[in-house]
Amino acid sequence: MADEILASIADHICTITLNRPDKRNALNGAMIEQLRTAFARVAADANVRVVVLRANGPAFCAGLDLSEMAAQREAGEADLGGLEVVLHDLEDVPQPTIAAVQGDAVAGGCELALHCDIRVAADDARFSMPLARIGLAVPVTLTWKLVDTIGAAKTNELLFTGEAVGAETAAHLGLANRVVPADELESAVQSLARQVVANAPLSVQAMKAFVKRAVQFRKATPRDDLEGMHRRIRQSGDLQEGLAARRERRPPKFKGE
Repeated sequence: MADEILASIADHICTITLNRPDKRNALNGAMIEQLRTAFARVAADANVRVVVLRANGPAFCAGLDLSEMAAQREAGEADLGGLEVVLHDLEDVPQPTIAAVQGDAVAGGCELALHCDIRVAADDARFSMPLARIGLAVPVTLTWKLVDTIGAAKTNELLFTGEAVGAETAAHLGLANRVVPADELESAVQSLARQVVANAPLSVQAMKAFVKRAVQFRKATPRDDLEGMHRRIRQSGDLQEGLAARRERRPPKFKGE
């Protein structure tokens, strides 16, 4: 079986690649652990000045593996903790991070791109957060990440409807920094990475830390009651029904319980 996370370093650029194209790069537990290892290694490597996160295949990332999530829910509660931790690890990488996004970036895949410092989208990219369609909710801190990026009103629309937004709309909202033709995505990202590499690494890393500190205030906000709401959803019958409906390719019948 091919490695599902690939990592390579050249010219001070570390490229980390999601490599599960047959599953639209849906994240399973093994991939999350491999990503955590890759982020930890690159964070400790003084030779690396920029990190590029990309994916093989037509989709960037379809989010969490729904079959794995369904098995977790059958056992009692869907576990999103691994996703939250790996996104925290990604955000803590001291070097600038650039996401190269093609095709679908769904739910956890959208958040994976969102937790990179810069997002370059192919013109065929689509960003979506359709968790309510399967009876799930975005974790609290990940919801706040969206609010910080695109504002409360647009976050509401994105989460309440579950609709996908195309690359140009994503750029207008702030989900993407740049949009390029799909066949130029790799070269555009490499050009941007080389531009960052050419700058003083201590300066760049310091300024990343300055920006990060400016948006960390939300972490001090009390959220125990919100986490309780999210826990109830992860244990809900609606989530079980939503996952079953997706598997059986039928509309779900939610009961609000």
